[in-house]
Amino acid sequence: MTQNIKGFSKLSKEEKINWITETYFSNPTEAKQIVTQYWNESENLQKLHDEFIENTLTNFYLPYGVAPNFVINDKSYTVPMAIEESSVVAAASKAAKFWGERGGFKATVISTEKIGQVHFLFNGNFEKLHSFFETIKPKFFANTQAFTKNMQKRGGGILDIKLKDKTTELNNYYQLHATFNTKDSMGANFINTCLEQFAKTLENEAQEYSDFNEDEKNIQVIMSILSNYVPNCLVRAEVSCPVSQMSEDTSIDSKEFAEKFVNAIKIAEIEPYRAVTHNKGIMNGIDAVVLATGNDFRAIEAGVHAYASKSGQYSSLSHAKIEDDIFTFWIEVPLALGTIGGLTTLHPLVKFSLEMLGQPSAEELMKIVAVTGLAQNFAAVRSLTTTGIQQGHMKMHINNILNQHQATKEEKIQVLDYFKNTTISHSLVVDYLESLR
Repeated sequence: MTQNIKGFSKLSKEEKINWITETYFSNPTEAKQIVTQYWNESENLQKLHDEFIENTLTNFYLPYGVAPNFVINDKSYTVPMAIEESSVVAAASKAAKFWGERGGFKATVISTEKIGQVHFLFNGNFEKLHSFFETIKPKFFANTQAFTKNMQKRGGGILDIKLKDKTTELNNYYQLHATFNTKDSMGANFINTCLEQFAKTLENEAQEYSDFNEDEKNIQVIMSILSNYVPNCLVRAEVSCPVSQMSEDTSIDSKEFAEKFVNAIKIAEIEPYRAVTHNKGIMNGIDAVVLATGNDFRAIEAGVHAYASKSGQYSSLSHAKIEDDIFTFWIEVPLALGTIGGLTTLHPLVKFSLEMLGQPSAEELMKIVAVTGLAQNFAAVRSLTTTGIQQGHMKMHINNILNQHQATKEEKIQVLDYFKNTTISHSLVVDYLESLR
């Protein structure tokens, strides 16, 4: 039986669901019920969500939680987090409270420059191409004025455009490398619109440039696209306190803990296998806030991991030191975020998140997101170097195990009580649950 279908996108949502359930499921009625139970009871709200993407069948829920008690630059925040992983929100909240009692987090936006490129092939003399570029450079700005005037009113726009020779890496390959400031907008559409106009200007002007021969006039634009690698859209977040204040547990020596923590960070700096998991923990915090505020977490992930490899070896995004009996822990991370445009003006929960954060500017949101990543990292490394990661994680995860095995309310109470001071693993929880039955 063929499973291909023509004209699927033109079917109604109900017709799409009927085809999917009847083609792929042994019990189409049950499958359809699973899909439709996630529809919002408000038709208008459901229609809004349906139109975010194509071929929508239903909504896919993620838990939306909050981490209170964040103090960033002496301002208090409750941070929204959308994530499915147990213990992340709890860990962020615990770290926020710990550092809130020690002066809070400090965060600074270092730069806000974003990048876009026109990639093209030119078969000819570079010196002539460079002269041509310098001649027409003002036209790149002039021909995009219709797109940039509103951004310029807000203090943003095109910062610069450079010609880059990449022919040592690919024959005849050059770039227009442009930098932008998009203020409170993430700016992807703005940047791509400008780049596509740059490409048209480049091709059209080349045809009219008298110093080019026929080959040189035929510049071939390959593509025009922003880059999600934004090493100059950078934010720093940090915490510090006397080493003597590093432990809340009387059984753990503060100096020993601080030194062990610093060595754990150094291991992540030099060992890529550890660095990947280390940075994944940072992204638990970053991605959760990025999602809750309607930003593109895939773009953030790609840019952040590229930045972690900037030295030529993948390394830790966070760093720690002890100097003069002061412990300092910090992160520098590239974050291209927006607080206007896109989902920020459409998704009701995104608007809820931004209002809860006090309607932050893009720069303020950069600080909040970086701080949440640092808090998450602190919580994870603290667990790893003291009690071990599983103790706290499995305590949070135990409800998922119980729900997976349809535990009753009474069974949950007994299981949670039994494992209050007992090692937790998936198999041990299941075995104990079975013993109750």
